Amino acid sequence: MLGSTTSATDKRAAFRAGLASGRLLRMPGAFSPLVARLIEEIGFDGVYVSGAVLSADLALPDIGLTTLTEVTSRGGAIAGATGLPSLLDTDTGFGEPLNAARTVRAAEDAGLSGMHLEDQVNPKRCGHLDGKAVVDVQTMLGRIRAAVSARRDPDFVLCARTDARGVEGLTPAIDRAKAYADAGADMIFAEALADESEFEAFRAAVDVPLLANMTEFGKSKLLSAATLESLGFNVVIYPVTTLRIAMGAVEAGLRTMAAEGTQESLVPQMQTRGRLYELLDYSAYAQFDTAIYDFSLTAAQGGSSATAAQGGSSGTAAGDDAGGRDEEGAQR
Repeated sequence: MLGSTTSATDKRAAFRAGLASGRLLRMPGAFSPLVARLIEEIGFDGVYVSGAVLSADLALPDIGLTTLTEVTSRGGAIAGATGLPSLLDTDTGFGEPLNAARTVRAAEDAGLSGMHLEDQVNPKRCGHLDGKAVVDVQTMLGRIRAAVSARRDPDFVLCARTDARGVEGLTPAIDRAKAYADAGADMIFAEALADESEFEAFRAAVDVPLLANMTEFGKSKLLSAATLESLGFNVVIYPVTTLRIAMGAVEAGLRTMAAEGTQESLVPQMQTRGRLYELLDYSAYAQFDTAIYDFSLTAAQGGSSATAAQGGSSGTAAGDDAGGRDEEGAQR
């Protein structure tokens, strides 16, 4: 109720412990706090907040148009909805090294468990598109060192992402990863590796935890969690998967409504009202304070003098009838 009861400090400690556990942490992307709640319920290890998804949700391309405030505000709302650790995409740090330092402080204040910075030229591009450019190594080292110096919670994870594989090749990307780790990065995110052999080469060369990006329609072969764990990777993210699933369903549903003039044929595919209330833990809110959540429907409100069940045990929302069933039945 009212978000997670797990503190940001405890989430960060859990993230650190997970990185040291020797097993793969699976972190699907969440485009909303409600999706983060579902990720936790289903049993994943953490939540990823993608910059590409945040941009898309604002109907913007992923080219560095979002601001620090937009990213940390949305990231904080998502992180606060779950007891799982959360990793935030902070692009290039929103400017110069001093901006990267401020980004760390803002992400910590928002309750995130970690963030990643990348070595692209600003404004950046989606990591799986052609035409990217990377900054020189020393510029990226400045971003990392600034971020490390600004960190207040030692368990806050600082991840360095390199996009050099698609620009300079595999060996230079590995060399960059080593330098970034030496500068204080806790984890390396090697973007757009091609196949198992390249993931294996990175693991053999780099000593710190490694993150794999399994995004659809990209340059990387989609590897299973079991394969990535056998290769020695520590984290896998699925950054845009939930948004793509949702938007595919939304588009198909809207086209059906436009063609049929009603949503009736779509109802069997929808999450029911009861399931939504379960995910929201509606009953806990109803029980929290009966003085607030008990109510009576008066004639002026469009109902009789029926009184809601005392003690707040019904778990129904205002607007449902006094018997605890809405006008469509309990399963809606």
